Amino acid sequence: MANRNLKEAKAAKNDEFYTQYHDIEAEINAYLEYNPNVFRGKTVLLPCDDPEWSNFTRYFVAKFEELGLKKLISTSFAQESKNYKSDWQPTLFESEDPRFSAEKTAICGKIFTLTGDTNQNGRIDIDDLEWDYLEGTGDFRSPEVTTLRDEADIIITNPPFSLFREFLAWIVQGNKQFAIIGNMNAITYKEVFPLIKENKMWLGATIHSGDREFKIPPEYPITAAGWRIDEFGNKYIRVKGVRWFTNLEHGRRHQPLALMTMEDNLRYNKKMKDKEAYDHYDNYDAIEVSYTDAIPSDYEGVMGVPISFLDKYCPEQFEILGRADANIGNESNIYHFLGFKDKGGAPLIKGHFIYKRILIRHLKS
Repeated sequence: MANRNLKEAKAAKNDEFYTQYHDIEAEINAYLEYNPNVFRGKTVLLPCDDPEWSNFTRYFVAKFEELGLKKLISTSFAQESKNYKSDWQPTLFESEDPRFSAEKTAICGKIFTLTGDTNQNGRIDIDDLEWDYLEGTGDFRSPEVTTLRDEADIIITNPPFSLFREFLAWIVQGNKQFAIIGNMNAITYKEVFPLIKENKMWLGATIHSGDREFKIPPEYPITAAGWRIDEFGNKYIRVKGVRWFTNLEHGRRHQPLALMTMEDNLRYNKKMKDKEAYDHYDNYDAIEVSYTDAIPSDYEGVMGVPISFLDKYCPEQFEILGRADANIGNESNIYHFLGFKDKGGAPLIKGHFIYKRILIRHLKS
């Protein structure tokens, strides 16, 4: 099942997954290709990260000078605040530091900051990070971390999957630029979809299909179908259906799709084999387009497409009108026919339910 690992993590609240360095670097490079100065003079906040393990922290420390950052801030949750309990021990980095507190280490989050070459050795690196305990647990919803949000220009992290909605709302409330990782099914959340529809948020440039490998804490049980343990004993699981969600511009977003006409799709597109026409929904004034590469170039009406369409969505080519999904209320009432037993809006074709869809239309040239 595509999102089995995410669902299991969400149910158990064991959703502290560490993003791979190369996945972070690839996405940030896409923003830099579009705008080389996107981070210059900016303060970047990395919340929901353990700075001693986080590849987000390692990446931005290594690239601090190259990106032209003004300040880097990284925070973590206190161990006792996490839902998963274990025989945790502080790292040597912390326990051998003069600021170490046996009392605070379990109940207080930590903050790491980087502003420059603090040890004056002629370079900016991991040794220049300054750290201290937070007063609270490090929860992003706390006034303490919210103050850090307000100080920052850009927020980048992989938040706990179980807190994605709250975390995104927290960022939007602060009116910040961001790039965060989440489950692609979040696209259809009522708190998330309006941001995508209004082009206030879009998918990132680099993760579009297949699965991604995440490192997990050593104490986590391995329940995922795809996993491995490396030669150093580090645990990794593979998770499908993840995406970057961002409001940072990248070039892929503005590449229009090359499309065939409706007639040519029906004639030549192998995915439309044995189809004489595109199906029309029973309960929506729209046609069903089951594959993004089968979108007809010459159809002027409303089309229902898979949520994966957003991987290739170009705002100069298409208009997002709404969504076809259960319990949508009045969200898509212009195109939704009432009187059907459709679970409040789930799309129907010849009496059969199909998976949730996004409603789109070509923009006129």
